[in-house]
Amino acid sequence: MGLGKLTILCVWVFLGVLVGIASAQLSTTFYSSSCPKVLVTIKKAVKSAVSKEARMGASLLRLHFHDCFVNASTFHSLCLHCHGCDASVLLDGSTGEKSARPNNNSLRGFDVIDTIKSKVEKLCPGVVSCADILTIAARDATVALGGPSWSVPLGRRDSTTARSHTIGQSRCTVFRFRVYNDTNINSQFATSVQSKCPSVGGDDNLSPLDVTSPTLFDNAYFKNLQSQKGLLHSDQELFNGGSTDAQVNAYSTNSASFLTDFANAMVKMGNLSPLTGTSGQIRTNCRKTN
Repeated sequence: MGLGKLTILCVWVFLGVLVGIASAQLSTTFYSSSCPKVLVTIKKAVKSAVSKEARMGASLLRLHFHDCFVNASTFHSLCLHCHGCDASVLLDGSTGEKSARPNNNSLRGFDVIDTIKSKVEKLCPGVVSCADILTIAARDATVALGGPSWSVPLGRRDSTTARSHTIGQSRCTVFRFRVYNDTNINSQFATSVQSKCPSVGGDDNLSPLDVTSPTLFDNAYFKNLQSQKGLLHSDQELFNGGSTDAQVNAYSTNSASFLTDFANAMVKMGNLSPLTGTSGQIRTNCRKTN
């Protein structure tokens, strides 16, 4: 699952800095009494969506990543005064994440979240936040693609404002320079990708970030980097004679270690400064504030 693995690497790099920014107000049993069937309902809906289109699993994971890291990506004061994982990524509007230039017509999975929210609202009106739905959906999407599972701390609330702040597949316009100009790239791999991405035109043509197993959750991404088959320049920099080479080597040979670290990282990421208590709101429609 190439798209998911790009997020994984970002999580792995960033969480070493942000590990201490978490919330003790979240609980894995938050909805046990107020909406006991929410986890089963979300899992069923995600499984159905991924079975129809495997790429959707990566898309849901990517949505969660962007929701949590839009603020964290600035790293101002280690983001101690900002909020992540608050479903702001789901809000419609001209100034939000959806319409940001790198993500316009790129981020996807919103309809799946809308469907899940509708089902959950019928079960427990006004109880489960869009932020929690997105966090749970990311876990269930990972599992649906053959990845690890983990217990999700819950109790997030939704933001009332949109914030401006790309797993699967990437657009030609993003990786064109690498496949035509970089020297640390496998020549046969470059030629293959060039067939889908001409030097001029075809900007929206897609290519998988993981050419070996684009719809499976495994450690092939790291093996591809060892063979200089990273689609993006930023990916290949993770294995290019630098300090991260050792970690790439470790994950490429020890899948269990990678899966465990990924699950732990996802929990930490989901805990990045969420809105809890009386902050924010529980949206009835994830696309707009109440």
